[in-house]
Amino acid sequence: MKLRRTLVTVAATAAIAPAALLSASNAFADTALPAPGTSATASPSVSTSPSVTPSNTASGEHAHLLVGALAHSGRWRAVLAESEDFPHLVQGLDQIVRKLGGTARRWRFDRMSTVCYPSTGRVLPAFTGVAKYYGVGVDICPPRRGNRKGVVEKVNHSAAQRWWRTVPDGLSVQQAQSGVDKLALRMDQRRRKVDGVSTNVAELADSESLLELPTRPFPAELEVQRTVSPQSLVSFDGNFYSVPPGLPGAQVSVVHRLGEDEIRIVTAGRSVVACHRQAPRGSGQTIRDAGHVIALERAVLANFNDRAPCKRKVRRPPTAEALAEADRLLDQQSSVSSAERVVVDLSHYAAVADQLRHLPARKEENED
Repeated sequence: MKLRRTLVTVAATAAIAPAALLSASNAFADTALPAPGTSATASPSVSTSPSVTPSNTASGEHAHLLVGALAHSGRWRAVLAESEDFPHLVQGLDQIVRKLGGTARRWRFDRMSTVCYPSTGRVLPAFTGVAKYYGVGVDICPPRRGNRKGVVEKVNHSAAQRWWRTVPDGLSVQQAQSGVDKLALRMDQRRRKVDGVSTNVAELADSESLLELPTRPFPAELEVQRTVSPQSLVSFDGNFYSVPPGLPGAQVSVVHRLGEDEIRIVTAGRSVVACHRQAPRGSGQTIRDAGHVIALERAVLANFNDRAPCKRKVRRPPTAEALAEADRLLDQQSSVSSAERVVVDLSHYAAVADQLRHLPARKEENED
């Protein structure tokens, strides 16, 4: 996936799953800070077209920036994702709260179709399970109340101005993620004044009483589409995994249940063709099954033969027929009449140019 230098901020009522991860509590509508550890913030920002590198995305054209912030302290973290479906939302949500060091007691979301019914604001049963798993409550932003999540909207603005505009083309997802993580850590040093006492964002965030997180993420099943490379490899999360030979160019699905250590590669007919232990995300490893290596070697060796190699190109003199044809063409050119061969004589133009070099002075012209 590659990043192109454009950032599109989606409206608060847009039905975009992973972009709005956390949001501020109702108290954030006022200027007073919410109580520490009570709420967190997030907003939909979809990054489209610095190029993020296609090492772990199917299309390589879009990247989605998932931003979450603690409403009291203002500490925020962000994660790049390649899709907006429910499993990617859960994966990004888990990564963000772990980067924050814990979770607030309340999560506030926009009216996203992967979290609630946009028309009524009722939380979906699927996401209710996620909230119970992390032991938090879910609040849905009322329509047209952008000030309820001002913390994360300001974070989106800072990420767009200080990081996204400086992202070079051709950057890998891992490099882009490292850049936004460094910006988030640097912005923890922002100065704050609470009750007349000078402090910073990092100190405020460390004093928040956040809830502990489960050992593993919520077990949502992640499935992404991939194309098998000519080397019988499939990319996923910055690594490459082997499949049996004979599938180059085929469309397969990589299935991974969050929290587990294995991934499965299945065909369009849902047949499992490979099962691998997942390598660390973004490590750039190539994981090959021993059976796939043997089968690939046999397939390559089977294409070899014992025929003699092709002969090198030899310069041969023109044959008698070629020389006769060349003489015939030359005779045709010499038989053309002189009228048909127009030759431009430039001597006339040279004479005119020589006269123009000696123009009379302006005073002499007036006297005449």
